[in-house]
Amino acid sequence: MASSSSSLHSSASSSHKLLASRKVFSSSLFNGFQRHRRYRFIASFPSSHATSRSFSCLSIKCAVRFRPCIDIHKGKVKQIVGSTLRDLKEEDGSALVTNFESDKTAAEFANLYKEDGLMGGHVIMLGADDLSKATAIEALRAYPGGLQVGGGINVNNALSYIEEGASHVIVTSYVFNNGQMDLERLKDLVRVVGKQKLVLDLSCRKKEGRYAIVTDRWQKFSDVYLDEKVLEFLANYADEFLVHGVDVEGKRLGIDEELVALLGRHSPIPVTYAGGVTVMNDLERIKVAGDRRVDVTVGSALDIFGGNLPYKDVVSWHTQQETLMV
Repeated sequence: MASSSSSLHSSASSSHKLLASRKVFSSSLFNGFQRHRRYRFIASFPSSHATSRSFSCLSIKCAVRFRPCIDIHKGKVKQIVGSTLRDLKEEDGSALVTNFESDKTAAEFANLYKEDGLMGGHVIMLGADDLSKATAIEALRAYPGGLQVGGGINVNNALSYIEEGASHVIVTSYVFNNGQMDLERLKDLVRVVGKQKLVLDLSCRKKEGRYAIVTDRWQKFSDVYLDEKVLEFLANYADEFLVHGVDVEGKRLGIDEELVALLGRHSPIPVTYAGGVTVMNDLERIKVAGDRRVDVTVGSALDIFGGNLPYKDVVSWHTQQETLMV
């Protein structure tokens, strides 16, 4: 499954370029939440000291960017069908579907992205083992300020990753706890690292015709569904969103255009979509469906990860989009 040693280098040269008495989030939290004006919102929080808060205008970019990724499993850079991830015992990996395993280190990929000027990529630890953590830190140190990191992030370790060079920490399961959103945990994270350093992973799967946020390696459905009010509310606690279309992620089945359109219409902060990109035209489809407001991650389809889509072509496309930014 390992790539040839020349693949990564050829792409690079071609492009050169705490828990007690927690308040748990539910749909009732949105009662009183109303749109005030474009990208300005007022929310009231149900509590014994209910108050309303006015939030400043939140701006988003108006051109699509390519966000690279480094997925790490047991210390190796891999591309895995995310929906097959489980908390498996060490000796049991039978259910895991691996599309690709690289002979290159995470730091080598980080250096490639640095050379090509790609900012805001994602380093995702697909497991809680120490080897994966050490490998992720090597990547962060190779490209300080250029990569975000996720996987097992909580209030106790979030700041340490920022100190190691992460631009942001990416969080899902710590906040979406036992199928619900723990608002106090989210507030704790904001207090520790700051809103400007926090990315909320709102990866989702279709359930009864709606997009439900999933947690715990995408195996557990939460009771929170992606819609306009949810995105507006959560934007007050995060700098960006990351959304994997789990139903198509890692399967090269094409993008979830409906999900991309939802994100483009309703996210008031930068948002990155991942899942199903197979050919260059999928990037254009994301640009159109997301109204130029949704960034894109490509994984298994790239030639540097064993796929057929030339990494250098995606970087060239990204460079072209940058000229359209306003």
